Amino acid sequence: MKGLYSRLFIAFATILLVLLTGLGIVLGQFFYLIDHDVTWQVQRKYWIFLIAILSIAYVLSLLLGTRFIKQYASPTDLVTETAKKIARGDYLARTPVEELDEGNELGIAVNQIARNLQETSILRAMEKERMNTLIESMGNGLLMFGREGSVNLLNRMFEKTFGLTKDELVGKTFKEIGLPEGIQKLIEDVYLTEQVHERQLRIGELHFNVYGAPVIGRHGNWLGIIVVLHDITKLVKLEEIRKDFVANVSHELRTPITSIKGFTETLLDGAMNDPITSKEFLEIIQKESNRLHLLINDLLELSGIEREGFQLKYDNVSISDIIENAMKIVYGLIEKKHMNIVINTNQQLFVQADSARLIQVLVNLLTNAINYSKENTTITINTSETDDEAIIEVQDEGMGIAEKELPRLFERFYRVDRARSRDSGGTGLGLAIVKHLIEAHGGKVTVESTVGVGTKFTIMLPKKSA
Repeated sequence: MKGLYSRLFIAFATILLVLLTGLGIVLGQFFYLIDHDVTWQVQRKYWIFLIAILSIAYVLSLLLGTRFIKQYASPTDLVTETAKKIARGDYLARTPVEELDEGNELGIAVNQIARNLQETSILRAMEKERMNTLIESMGNGLLMFGREGSVNLLNRMFEKTFGLTKDELVGKTFKEIGLPEGIQKLIEDVYLTEQVHERQLRIGELHFNVYGAPVIGRHGNWLGIIVVLHDITKLVKLEEIRKDFVANVSHELRTPITSIKGFTETLLDGAMNDPITSKEFLEIIQKESNRLHLLINDLLELSGIEREGFQLKYDNVSISDIIENAMKIVYGLIEKKHMNIVINTNQQLFVQADSARLIQVLVNLLTNAINYSKENTTITINTSETDDEAIIEVQDEGMGIAEKELPRLFERFYRVDRARSRDSGGTGLGLAIVKHLIEAHGGKVTVESTVGVGTKFTIMLPKKSA
């Protein structure tokens, strides 16, 4: 800048010198003419000469001034215009380098400032984009309030959960936006105590773990609070399922154990001396022991299927062979109730599956069909196929199941008729095992039933293993 000021000073001094020189010559000649009493003709020549000298000095001054203005003032105007654009937020503005003198440090500095601001702006935009992406991608609802209690920020998950939008909430206080009472109370507690608060709330059918915390700046200044809503509905339902499962297992185990204990005490109290009574009680104890054994085996089986790392032993198996092997296992039950079996199967239907597990599935379905059907009725097994799937249908002529019971039929320990299920020797886990095994194969199982007409289970298996 010192160099620029020096050159401007020299330029204006030169122009002023030229003007003063011309003016001095004119004034000198003017006084010379007056003192020497020169004739008009001579004065006229002198005046023309003087005017010419003054005109030349003026033109030289004009040319020099124009050149200096173009050289120094014009770049300064360019730099000023660039600075104004930068001040308006246009960080892409630059002063043209070719328009600047190589010593114009001001223009170079302004361009450097613009580049620095542009880089800072790009970094801020990237950070803002990352932050927005992070906030919008969160699986939890997020709500941020300012120092005065008005909404500053919320994410898409919060909008989806409560059916509200940013336009409806931003700028409003937490008391105006109609939050559930539990969340509003937590926000008030955070504002009053300036401490972290966390609690579990139920809102309709959903359960949330709500976390509220104050937002403190770098210098300890209070900026507002943040509220995070974590949906724990699935966890709560899993906990309820676990509790129900423990309760059901305890109930199912208590019945046979109570019977075994009671009859054993009766035998020890003297009934063992009566052969007829002793035999009857021992048969009951044996029956209850068998029930207990089946229940424990089914529990272990279901637990093994659900355990991580459970694997199937795939092989290319024939559906007709699977049905034939399953029929051999339940043949005694069929004969006992004098039931008929109709099998319509394609001998060329093969799938990639675990043969032992498929036999287990069919045995469970056939056992259910036999236990819940009357004597002298018919069980029908049909097979068909599509391009990608093999379809197996097991249909009986039993008591049927009400439509409202069907959605829960594959749950553990769920029984349509509990008393009859226990009499039939069922554990309530057979259909749960069927569902898990078929899904492990990548297939699915469905059920259709009409009360008093019968029930049909349909298995759809992929022909090729995934």
